[in-house]
Amino acid sequence: MKFAEIRDSGVNFIESYGDGRVRINGRDYARNVAVSADDVRLDWGPDDLEGLLVEHLEAVLDETTQVLILGTGATQRFPDPSVHFALLQRGVGVEVMDTGAACRTYNILVSEGREVVAALLLD
Repeated sequence: MKFAEIRDSGVNFIESYGDGRVRINGRDYARNVAVSADDVRLDWGPDDLEGLLVEHLEAVLDETTQVLILGTGATQRFPDPSVHFALLQRGVGVEVMDTGAACRTYNILVSEGREVVAALLLD
């Protein structure tokens, strides 16, 4: 799915997603990617949700992160509750959704100036 026009603001925006790919600021990624306003990280975690550990997600956060959005592929699936709980204890809000919804939500929050990270598992 392609999104509407993205203005060049020096912030990482997700331009489109689908077919196991995501496009961020004109560059295509075909593997798991984590994106924040000023960083794009590849190979941040496991190949699938079942292998996800809190350490994978903590590696993409910084001290200012307010919200972590976890995109779980074509369908919404939830990680082990211990992963979610550990991040909440750290004071980070966690939202779990399918990757398409995660991309759209990330763009909204980052455009509002929120400190958000989208950790995207691509199918």
